[in-house]
Order: sequence, then C-alpha cells, then structure tokens
Amino acid sequence: MHESRLFKILYYLLDKGSATAPELAERFEVSVRTIYRDIDALSSAGIPVYTETGRNGGIHLLKNFVLNKTVLSNQEKQEILSALQGLNVISGSYEKDTLEKLSALFDVPSANWLEVDFSRWGDKPADNKKFEQLKTAVIHHRPVQIFYADSYGNGCERVILPLKLYYKSKDWYVKAYCTLKQAFLLFKCNRILKWELLEERFPPMTFPETPHMQNDACHKIILRFPAETAYRVYDEFDNTQIKADKDGTLLVTAHMPVDDWLTGYLLSFGEQVDIIEPLHLKKIIAQKAKLIYEKNKA
Repeated sequence: MHESRLFKILYYLLDKGSATAPELAERFEVSVRTIYRDIDALSSAGIPVYTETGRNGGIHLLKNFVLNKTVLSNQEKQEILSALQGLNVISGSYEKDTLEKLSALFDVPSANWLEVDFSRWGDKPADNKKFEQLKTAVIHHRPVQIFYADSYGNGCERVILPLKLYYKSKDWYVKAYCTLKQAFLLFKCNRILKWELLEERFPPMTFPETPHMQNDACHKIILRFPAETAYRVYDEFDNTQIKADKDGTLLVTAHMPVDDWLTGYLLSFGEQVDIIEPLHLKKIIAQKAKLIYEKNKA
C-alpha cells in the first residue's frame, strides 16, 4: 500500500506540478505527517521533489522532470509494450510509432505476439481505412456522413456522431447518435458502404445501455447437429454451449436473438440441423425454406 501511494503521489505531482501536504493528505486519506514521510521516501529514491514554505509554498517537482524509465520493472515494461502491440493492428497507425519509441526507451524488445486484421478477405485497404477514420471520429468527436444499408437491404444517407467502436459476435459496430433518426443506434461497420469524415466537432456524450443492448431480445435456442458439422458448430458457438452425445451429435443451447443472421445461418445447414426450441423459429425456417423452394423449383 505504501509503495502504491508513493506512485500515486508522484503521478499526481506530475499532473498538477505542485500540491500542499494537506491536499495530498486528504486525497490519499492519510495524515499530513505521513505525506511528509512519503515525500522524504521519494526524495531518497532520487525523485527531485522538494518543499517550500510561505504563502505560495507546497510540495513541488523539479521543473521539466520526466519520469525515469527505471521506475518500471522489466515485467511492467513488457506488459505496456504487449498492450500496445495488441493495439497496433492497422498498418501505418500511430500506435506503431509509439510502440517503437517505447521499446527503445525501455530497452526491451517488443514481442510480435498478436496480429489482428479488421478487414474482410479481399478488401483490406478499404476496410482498414474505414476503421481508421471511424476511430479518428470517435477520439476527436467528429461527425461522419455515411451511406448505410440496413438489415432489409434499404440504403440511406445520414450523418452519425460516433461514440465508440464495438466488437460483438465476430462483427464490428459503431455505437453512435444518428441525426436522421435522432436516436442512439448501432451501425454494423460492414454495412457502411460510403463514409466521409466531417470537419466540425460535437460535444462528448455517452451511449445509453438500453434494454435492447442487453439480453431482453434474446431467446433460448436449442439445436441438434450431426457429428460431421462439428467444424462449423464450434466456429460459431462456445464450447460451454455445446454438449456432445455418445453418437457424436452436438446439442447446442444458447441465448441469442432470432434475426436474419440466425435464420440465414440455420438455412445454410439444409437438412443437417434439428431445431428443438423455440417452436416459432422452427416455423420461420420452414416458411423460408418453402419460399426458397418455390422460387427455385424447375
């Protein structure tokens, strides 16, 4: 606890420049005497911290002091570099430069332990450019004019205020305020067909966690698949959702929305899926299969 408080005092002084002993005592919930002992400990460790008395006195850090790299252990340095390596997922992004500079400063090689590509197969430049510009919009609070295709195939031009990039169930979304609908909405990144980063700024706001963002719209789904489809089932469902029977068949129990993605996914199995629950999903699949047959029969 003592060591943790020393770091917190140091970071506080780095941020503020100076502080009084009573101010630090109140912030860290210790006595003024304890704060002075902490300052002595910091000074003994080589941190250029000093006190001044008088009207404008207080506890100060030497001007232009920069936190020395030796304050961090080798493990902490590697953890910082590993975290940045995880962020360095877009070619040419600023995180790569930051990673190289910190690696040199820490004198620790950065292990290339993770590679993430936001693009789809065959569309890397466009997808990565889109992701980078949406990230810029979120960080700098800039609106984006987009042409968006909804789940019904209808296209519409609108201006959105991007608040956060959101990854869910193998897809990237943008949590944003839509100026057209005047509502907070989720936009699937792959359905943003055109985009333009606008120059103006919007004030920061928080995306509300409304019920439809929770599990309220989900249903209990129970499905049975034959053993030969295992490679596809394990691609989509977590191991805890799958129970393998002695004959190799797979029983899947999951909570998820009954939407176009689910019906399309189940139809792609043809006769190799048995829908046990819910009954209305079974009817939806049967109706869609009938429509496909009627449309394509000779």
